[in-house]
Amino acid sequence: MSEKHIERSYDAASQKMIKKADEENIKIAWDRYDAMQPQCGFGELGLCCKVCNMGPCRIDPFGEGPQEGVCGATKDTIAARNLARMIASGAAAHSDHGRDIAHALILAAKGEAHDYHLKDTEKLKRIAEIYGIDTQGKSIEKIGEELGESCLSEFGRQHGELRMASRAPAKRQALWRKLGITPRGIDREVVEIMHRTTMGVDNDYKNIINHGMRAALADGWGGSMIATELSDILFGSPKPIRATVNLGVLKEDQVNIVVHGHEPTLSDVVREAAKDAELLELAKKYGAKGINIAGMCCTANEILMRHGIPSAGNFLQQELAILTGSVELMMVDVQCIMPALSGVANCFHTKLVTTSPKCKFPGVEHMEFKEEKALEIAKDIIRKGVENYKNRVKERVDIPGEIKGLVAGFTTENIFHILGGRYRATFRPLNDAIISGRLRGAAGVVGCNNPNIRHDWAHISMVKELIKHNVLVVQTGCSAIACAKEGLLTPESAFEYAGAGLQEICEAVGIPPVLHVGSCVDNSRILLILSEAIKEGGLGEDLSDLPVAGAAPEWMSEKAIAIGFYFVASGVYTVFGTPHPVLGSENLTNYITNELENVVGGKFAFEADPIRAAQMMIKHIDKKREALKLPPLMYEREPVRMSNNG
Repeated sequence: MSEKHIERSYDAASQKMIKKADEENIKIAWDRYDAMQPQCGFGELGLCCKVCNMGPCRIDPFGEGPQEGVCGATKDTIAARNLARMIASGAAAHSDHGRDIAHALILAAKGEAHDYHLKDTEKLKRIAEIYGIDTQGKSIEKIGEELGESCLSEFGRQHGELRMASRAPAKRQALWRKLGITPRGIDREVVEIMHRTTMGVDNDYKNIINHGMRAALADGWGGSMIATELSDILFGSPKPIRATVNLGVLKEDQVNIVVHGHEPTLSDVVREAAKDAELLELAKKYGAKGINIAGMCCTANEILMRHGIPSAGNFLQQELAILTGSVELMMVDVQCIMPALSGVANCFHTKLVTTSPKCKFPGVEHMEFKEEKALEIAKDIIRKGVENYKNRVKERVDIPGEIKGLVAGFTTENIFHILGGRYRATFRPLNDAIISGRLRGAAGVVGCNNPNIRHDWAHISMVKELIKHNVLVVQTGCSAIACAKEGLLTPESAFEYAGAGLQEICEAVGIPPVLHVGSCVDNSRILLILSEAIKEGGLGEDLSDLPVAGAAPEWMSEKAIAIGFYFVASGVYTVFGTPHPVLGSENLTNYITNELENVVGGKFAFEADPIRAAQMMIKHIDKKREALKLPPLMYEREPVRMSNNG
């Protein structure tokens, strides 16, 4: 393996496929990234503006050229507008996911989507209470229909506050009201960002960013939370489950169907469709031993944590899966889907199928998914994959052998029972572990991959540094898949990587030192876990009091910006690997990385070195422990190395 291929990815399976792409002259993400160098310096600094036709305008970062746009907008205004629009786009993506889940819930409740059922009826009743729905004497279906309609109304709400925001600690809610950033309607906040950032409206960079936080909160405590909670109701709440991950989950002797994207409505029924006797018989007819379903990106996390379906990889592995030559069909819905997939698929026998009206590719077959015919459509798509097996070129099949086990499926609710037991569900053991000094604190490490940094390396390096220093890590999305490939999502990994205090907890409870809590829309679970820790007592009154931190070391998407802002606006210190495009504005940079802490209790930091970033997070956690007057850590030494048998 050449140094070039090793430098591109930490993951050995990915290195092999990158090398294969190089040898066959197939252009993939890293090649396109290299070809784009040098990238636009004005854009990186946030100093270009295209919001009206008097431009595009750019500000000279060296102070020698123009210092304001044609309309007079300064670098502070331009950079704030650009950042706020990224928040709007990210919040819209995850919230629209929530809207679609609410729509599916209504159809299922009405009996119009026969392939779905309301599986977690206890959660249905609990969430219905948040929306003031009287559940007495009503059928489950009626409650589900009313809840779905109530959630849909949150998108266009014109008055009042989002109902889910009431789950935040009382002190945090009071602060949001005081600052005027409590989210109202989800769509309203996104639309208001677009209005504020048009030419001739808001010119105060602080005011722009403050509303950006409001829109981000409408996502984290609104759209994303709706998506998570209603998905649990509709598809079943996850429970800890063992599964496997990496390109090695693809099978040489089976039809490989890869589901890629973010929304679980199709992928959940694909699992059932793959068991169809007629399709299995057809697969055997073409010489395959079965039908293998594998996930990619956040769709992978959705079906992994509920059903144990293996994950073939994260964002930068979507092209690499096709490069194995073993994928008969890849079906995609929305978000994080590279337009280049069609070109790579054309180099192999792989069929690419789009399923959402929001996401189509020129020249690619579109089979539109409708909840009312979910299983029927899923079978039709799988049939295309099965029939394509005969076109596989065996000589081109090259599946890396790398595969790892993991445990996924942790949620706010089941952590209660894991920590407190079946009959004493409580967060008390977690709080006590932090208070006593056995556990330093907790960190959320989330986000995408990006070819501007070695694939998976930053996620893995950061997480290892954190758990080594007795910080419990929770993960979602592509970051969780990265660490799963390294073996960090197994209870056994605590014996190799965790500090002595965290190791002791993992051994006693039987959990990994890194908890997989879902797809990237499920970052809302982390908000609720933090809120429950406050409710349990002993760690302050607000989220900003907690000894916790967040990070997105390889971020790529605008969704990451929205997620970062709703965590900061909730009071959490958050580190991004590469900066937001704001460094051209010293005032805006200072506001979000310094002054904002005095406004909402959280702030951003930027640090590309994952070890240094982890140490910054640890320093922040220690500062919060000191403010809470917690005792010194019980274990400040290297972990006791043990065999996997204890």
